[in-house]
Amino acid sequence: MTSSASFPDPVAAAVQQAYARYGQQARTWLSGYTQRGGQVYCGAGCTACCTMPIRVSLAEARIMAGTLDAELARAVEAHARAAVANARTAPNEDEYVRRHRLHIGFCPILDRATGGCSRYDARPTRCRDTFSALPARYCAAETWESMGQRERAEYQRVVARTPGTDGELHFIAPLEHLSEPVWEAASRAMRRAWGLEVWGDFWLLTTLAQDERFMAAVQAGDGRRAWQLASGRGLAHRMLLELAPATR
Repeated sequence: MTSSASFPDPVAAAVQQAYARYGQQARTWLSGYTQRGGQVYCGAGCTACCTMPIRVSLAEARIMAGTLDAELARAVEAHARAAVANARTAPNEDEYVRRHRLHIGFCPILDRATGGCSRYDARPTRCRDTFSALPARYCAAETWESMGQRERAEYQRVVARTPGTDGELHFIAPLEHLSEPVWEAASRAMRRAWGLEVWGDFWLLTTLAQDERFMAAVQAGDGRRAWQLASGRGLAHRMLLELAPATR
């Protein structure tokens, strides 16, 4: 297995540096938040959010791809193919997300025995900055849909008075805001190195990041060729793969 820290890739290195900065800032913010009485309900063993579809940069996916063994890489590809099949038939984005959570299910990188991420140090930004100020049941699939009108109203009242939320959802908003420089670092690094930005589904991009021909096309700034190669493998869908040339 290749450690994510061993990548000589300047694009991955830029993101890893941004991850480290975010980690330091998030720890400082969380320390103050808990000292002021704030509560975070996330931790090892809590997996309610691990069925969510997530969007990442190819820079982040490259880091994760470098940590996978052959068995886990196959599981990630199977997950990616299920996401593509879902995208092709879902009538809208809400239904896509619902199906992903209920039918595609848990991220294959999750260690179901321990409830922890098996590649924690390489996890992407969205997994790093998602924290809940309310119990995990509110992160689970179909919780909102199963609530009655009175329970929804009470949820909204609780969220509105819970420090750290944006007043509408139970996630801790400042930690999401602190992670924005990671996305910006990924964007800049891809533009500078490749002349091309690539964003999309986490599992799809992690699979494509291991494809030498796809990566060669990306590194040459040839988005058209990269799309053709992904499409030839059945791993291209406009909802899940975005290739955009850098603006000069």
